[in-house]
This record gives sequence, structure tokens and C-alpha cells, in this order.
Amino acid sequence: MSVKKTATKEKSPKDVPAPSGEVVVPGKSLGSRILQSWQLYAMLLIPVIITIIYKYIPMYGIQIAFRDYKPNRGFFGSKWVGFDWFERFFTAPNFKRMIVNTVKLSLYGLLWSFPVPIILSLAINQLRFKRFKRVVQTVLYAPHFISIMVVCGMIRIFLSPYGGLINLLTGNQIDFMTEPDAFRTIYIYIASGIWQDAGWGTIIYLATLSAVDSGLYEAAKIDGASMFQRILHIDIPELVPMIVLQLIMAAGGIMSVGFEKVFLLQTELNKATSDVIAVYVYQQGIVEHAYSLSTAVGLFNTVINIILLFIVNKIAKKAADVSFV
Repeated sequence: MSVKKTATKEKSPKDVPAPSGEVVVPGKSLGSRILQSWQLYAMLLIPVIITIIYKYIPMYGIQIAFRDYKPNRGFFGSKWVGFDWFERFFTAPNFKRMIVNTVKLSLYGLLWSFPVPIILSLAINQLRFKRFKRVVQTVLYAPHFISIMVVCGMIRIFLSPYGGLINLLTGNQIDFMTEPDAFRTIYIYIASGIWQDAGWGTIIYLATLSAVDSGLYEAAKIDGASMFQRILHIDIPELVPMIVLQLIMAAGGIMSVGFEKVFLLQTELNKATSDVIAVYVYQQGIVEHAYSLSTAVGLFNTVINIILLFIVNKIAKKAADVSFV
């Protein structure tokens, strides 16, 4: 019996596989490697072009915030005024009120609306009858597809002092739409937002829970863990990274209160609490044709959101070792 010896050839640097699994030959040019996988690069090119067209090219118009922009003169024909429009915004009589209202509406929404999808997803995940589970999810998702215009009309009907559902249940005749304190509380803005978006917000959490190994639940049941213990020690730890990411994204939009809903529910009598930056931008840019001022306010809003995003991201990275950027 003879044993054949096979010579083992040492791998040369040329044969070292790339992270993608493709063998990278150092002598091969970048153009050749692109041509080798041109289909993938062609697919990647589509979203890159769309992002450049709709996200980066419009940034050219930011200079309007630093010019006395006149449409008939164009960008470069308009006079450069520096930070004059920012100063005008900062010295506006209702500047402080707009900032306070915007931040309060966002924080109230974050405080009341953020935990609801998490609680709903944990509850839905415990349902074992698949048909009933699908029905519950459909019922919760449905409000998300209702137009903001329709939702605001429903709110006005429910809160009507004459025949409104809330007043019929409480036996009162209160016109909530004229009450400044009722706008940003549970009655109007926050409650309707929870009803409309809470179910839709459960999708990402349910998707995370669906990836949990079922063996963990079986092992917990064998050890005698109750449903609440399984939620506490299995579901919630699995959701923590996603919760932190969602919190970071929410913090990055604190200054971006939805314009449509506020504008449709705003009245002259509740402006003390409903006057926010988004409505001011609309009034100055569309109604008053003050394009430079509205651009300056929008730029200010964006810069604050970016700063908050990085601050919360850094805090989350240190506290939970989860970061978004």
C-alpha cells in the first residue's frame, strides 16, 4: 500500500479572498474589478443618483438664507446679506413662543407616543392564535392610512361643543379647539397621534421579535418562567438595540413637528400653544413670499436637529453601546 503525498501549495497574496468572497488580484485595476461585477454597480447607481438629485442638489439653494433673494434676479443676482435673516428670526416677537411650543409638542409626543408601539408589540407577540393576531394587527395598522385631513375633521367632530362625542360622554359643552391648554395635551394632538401611528410603529418591533430563537422561550418555559418573566428577560433585551435606534432617530426630529396636523387644527384662540416653527415657515415662505427668511428658519431647524442627533447618539453609544451614526 502506497500513500500518495499531495503537495500543498501555499496561498499567495493574490489568492486571498476579499470580504465579499471574491478573490482580489492586486494587479487588477479598479475599472476591471467594476466591469467584473457591473450588474451590482449598476443597481447601486440608481439609488445613488436619486439621492444626489433629491437630497444634495437642492442644498445649492441653501444660499437663499444668506441673500435677499429675488426670483427675477436669481441666486447670484440677489444681494448677499449674511446672517440678517437669522437675526430677524431670532428677534421676532413670537420666536420664544415658537421654540417652546415646538419643543414641548415633540417632547410630549416622545413621552406619550414612543412607549406605546413597544408595549403593543410585546402584547401582540404573546398572541398564539395566528388568525386573531392578524386581525389585531390589521385593526391597529388601519388608522395610519387615513389622511391627515380626515383625521383632523374627525377630531373637530369628536371635540365639537354641540354633539361631540367627548362632550356627550362627559356631559359638558366645552369647545376644546379654543382651549390653548387642550391643544398639546392628550385631547387633541398627542391622543390622535397615538391612535394613528402606534399600530404602524409596532411593525419594526414585531419584526425584531420574530427573529428571536424559539428555543429561548421553550427553555424558559421548562425552567418555569411566567409570561411576564419571558417578556422581561427575553423580549425586552432583544428590543433594546432597536428601541435605542428609534429613540436616536426621534431625537433627531425634535424640532420637526408635523406641519399639516398643526396647521389644520390651529385656531386664533389656541395659537398660544399651537404656534410652531413649521407653520411659521409656511406662512413666511408661501403666504408672505419671504423666501430667504423661510429658508433661514428651515436651515436653523435642520442644524438643531443634527446637533441633537449627534448628542443623543453619543449618549446612547456610551450607555447602551448602540449608535446610529
